[in-house]
Amino acid sequence: MFGIVNFEAFLLAGVLLNITPGTDTMYILGRSMSLGKKAGILSALGIASGALVHCVFAALGLSLILTKSALAFEVVKYLGTAYLIFLGTKMLISRSNEKFELSKKQENINYRNIYISGIFTNALNPKVALFFLAFLPQFINPCYAQNALPFLILGLTFVITGTIWCLMLAVFSSKLSSQISKNYKIKKRLDKITGVVCITLGIKLALSKR
Repeated sequence: MFGIVNFEAFLLAGVLLNITPGTDTMYILGRSMSLGKKAGILSALGIASGALVHCVFAALGLSLILTKSALAFEVVKYLGTAYLIFLGTKMLISRSNEKFELSKKQENINYRNIYISGIFTNALNPKVALFFLAFLPQFINPCYAQNALPFLILGLTFVITGTIWCLMLAVFSSKLSSQISKNYKIKKRLDKITGVVCITLGIKLALSKR
């Protein structure tokens, strides 16, 4: 149907890939545990929005530029690297108030920035775009390869299942936020760990090859 083959296999593979820990998982866990459920949910929705960008680009064939142009790949890769390192460094050097209380902290959270950060975390990762290009065509009849519809259907399916998983992560991990808020040292260490993770992921992305 719609030029899609082995949809059940695609769905199973997509779910397994979504639940495999990666950049998105660590970002959502860090936000949700340190800033609360709302921040985690917005992070998950931001990640989903970034994935939609890749989905649309893959469907329209625009992401093919990344597979054919070394320059385009490098530009997008280093933009993503710079952003992750900036985010991690900011977490490492930030100083939290020792009299931290979750209710007061939430009043100062910029939820719009959290959502946008989630978008950039996913959208600026060229390996996500390459994943869509490499994974989706395996489940599309070659006769429909020039049609954007099957790419969109598969891409949206992958994004929807991934979003459900990310939202579950955000809600579950936020359960720990109230305990973290009662212990300044735990909160501080979590920020530092998340910062190190972001920097590590940024370096890993910079070293990745086409």
